[in-house]
Amino acid sequence: MAGVLEGRVALVTGGGSGLGRASALVFVREGAKVVIADVQTKGGYETVRMIKEINGEAIFIEADVTKAAEVEAAVQAAIATFGGLDCSLNGAGVEGPIATTTELTEEGWDQVLDVNLKGVWLCMKHEIPAMLQRGRGAIVNISSAVGLVGAKSVPAYVASKHGVVGLTKAAALEFAQQGIRINAVCPGNFHTPMAERVASGFPEGVGRFIARHPIGRMGFPEELAEAVVWLCSDAASFVTGHAMSVDGGWVAQ
Repeated sequence: MAGVLEGRVALVTGGGSGLGRASALVFVREGAKVVIADVQTKGGYETVRMIKEINGEAIFIEADVTKAAEVEAAVQAAIATFGGLDCSLNGAGVEGPIATTTELTEEGWDQVLDVNLKGVWLCMKHEIPAMLQRGRGAIVNISSAVGLVGAKSVPAYVASKHGVVGLTKAAALEFAQQGIRINAVCPGNFHTPMAERVASGFPEGVGRFIARHPIGRMGFPEELAEAVVWLCSDAASFVTGHAMSVDGGWVAQ
């Protein structure tokens, strides 16, 4: 039976590891051809290798989402290699330093906002015109549970992820009548390299993260990937401008 994204082309930024990699694999399982974009060349090529092991089609493009020319090159690679662009997951992100609002440096603030918020804007800026050429498209931006609620000691991260939710809603309204659906996912804590790095900065480690989730555990990347692919599929044809919590009940508290 054909997958729900059969014949479509997807771009995944941050596809070299974690949530991006898991989503790329589910995109392929559902029939899409995938462009992996990341600054991590080793991880990006590894994702492509994993995709080819399951008989999928994928290429890797080294791209820094804070640089417009590199984002544009990734979109153009999708068009040149696979004929167009139908869906995208804008998942490249950094956690930034653990520091209070007064302790955070200007450099730390700029780094996080550049990657997490400006990067998402640049991706949409170049993805949407390519999708308009197809007459349809679906974009999913990765925000966070802390894009919906606050958290201490990561002020730039919280601000950037709230910004992603707002940007998603604005863009969704702008292109709703042109066949482009734009949504965000707001993950809780998942078993990813980023979460491991952040957890190592606290005495409680991952126990700090598990305690946030009423479901009693952290998420697995594949669980987020299923939500991402659903939002990109025709099953979500009436869903746009939505920030979907995938967080084990965190923000319901």
